[in-house]
Amino acid sequence: MNPDLSVSSVPTPPVLDLAAVKARQQATWASGAYGKIGVTLQIVGETLCEAVDVGPGDRVLDVAAGNGNASLAAARRGAEVTASDYVPGLLEEARRRADADGLALAIEIADAEALPFGDASFDVVLSTFGVMFTPAQEIAAAELARVARPGGRIGLAAWTPDGFIGELLRTVGRYMPPPAGLRPPTQWGTQARVTQLFGDRARLVAAEHRQFVFRYASPEAFVAFFRAWYGPTHKAFGALPAERQVELADEIAALARRFDRGDGGRLAAVGDYLEVVLERS
Repeated sequence: MNPDLSVSSVPTPPVLDLAAVKARQQATWASGAYGKIGVTLQIVGETLCEAVDVGPGDRVLDVAAGNGNASLAAARRGAEVTASDYVPGLLEEARRRADADGLALAIEIADAEALPFGDASFDVVLSTFGVMFTPAQEIAAAELARVARPGGRIGLAAWTPDGFIGELLRTVGRYMPPPAGLRPPTQWGTQARVTQLFGDRARLVAAEHRQFVFRYASPEAFVAFFRAWYGPTHKAFGALPAERQVELADEIAALARRFDRGDGGRLAAVGDYLEVVLERS
């Protein structure tokens, strides 16, 4: 027998330690100050709540809610809202924002892959740029469907693979490679993957490509802001030696210029995302 073809010569697929991955991700999102990024994305939560038709009296769960963009948008529409996330500090920011606006908001520290709620507990389940980062995508999708009532709606917003943030995450990944075997979070930004994830648990009602425009004084200002506050870039810069930090900053600035639709002055980088509405079977 050719030894190169023996069973022992076949590489063993890496075993993904989900607990370790999740702990690493939690530390990443707790670093920096995501809320400073999150507040700039508020319009996405508003648009998603309109797409899902959130209204008075709806029981709404915002999964991986961060600092509460979709939660606050739903509360403004008269819904009974619970914001859940596994980063306590972000939920406290959501609570403070709700208090400032005079809105009722319940918060719950929760893992998106093990939601502490009963089956069919909510009329609407939302997630904006949150659940997409879970390491066990199939489990997370099953949990979203489980806690939605039959006939209830699930609304998602996820960055697309080839859009600005998808490319940003891919760039960061070249400097700080993700664990082997981990699916890219931007797969949630494709209709095919979302349909596959939910299977017969939910029917796809609508899928629309939308755009969010990142507005900064310059590409360099964008780099500085995301370097300071956005978990994935904040962690990457902090782990790299000085010369590699310069290379990463230059690459991100070049990426921002590539997606810039501005006039060469202020930055207006277009970020594509997929907005999905599903109906629970």
